[in-house]
Amino acid sequence: MVYSLVSDLGAAAISRAVTFSCDRVLRETSKRGLFDQKLHRKLVHISFGLLFMLCWPLFSNDRWASCYAALAPGVYMCRILVTKLGIYKDEAIVKSLSRIGDYRQLLRGSLYYVATIVFASIIYWRTSPVSIAAICNLCAGDGMADIVGRRFGGKKLPYNKNKSYAGSIAMASAGFLASIGYMWYFSLFGYMEEGWSKVIGFLVVSVITAVVESHPISTDLDDNLTVPLTSILVGSMVF
Repeated sequence: MVYSLVSDLGAAAISRAVTFSCDRVLRETSKRGLFDQKLHRKLVHISFGLLFMLCWPLFSNDRWASCYAALAPGVYMCRILVTKLGIYKDEAIVKSLSRIGDYRQLLRGSLYYVATIVFASIIYWRTSPVSIAAICNLCAGDGMADIVGRRFGGKKLPYNKNKSYAGSIAMASAGFLASIGYMWYFSLFGYMEEGWSKVIGFLVVSVITAVVESHPISTDLDDNLTVPLTSILVGSMVF
């Protein structure tokens, strides 16, 4: 028990160091102007959750391991909350996470984003394809939808002129491929079994999630909320 606790706290520290290092690198690129504001924000969006999931095999099989794992995004969530509430001003995190550098946006999209990762870690963890689907579609899928849509999104969807065919296809493809990659990754450690049924399930989840993300309701509510909710709901039905 003591060994598991020490091991999991060490793994949590490593997870935090990995995500913190990613955050610092992207902050430096932002300061140096290597990427524009929108691209930089999406790189943060894509990398944080996916890098965090890479650290999951470091944790033990103790029943509390998922809670210790959630400490890394949990710390980030606390930073967002104290920044939003004005307790501590962090211009870098506002610039990295918000679309227009507005503190008010932190309570919405960015908080939904980090809360999803915390929730998926604690409730579903590394043995469930639902956690993979939720995080991969939120990070890889939604992130690539914006990047590709802005560059190749000339052909707009008939029901939403703010979304494009290219962006939606990119979202479904990126979310699906990332999900397959993490299925394979966790299967190497024996946390889940590979199989065509899971492949098809991930495809169904990614396609439906991309459709929901392209709907105007996602813009009204926030896609950082509708994307993971859809992934979890559909994933719970197909897996």
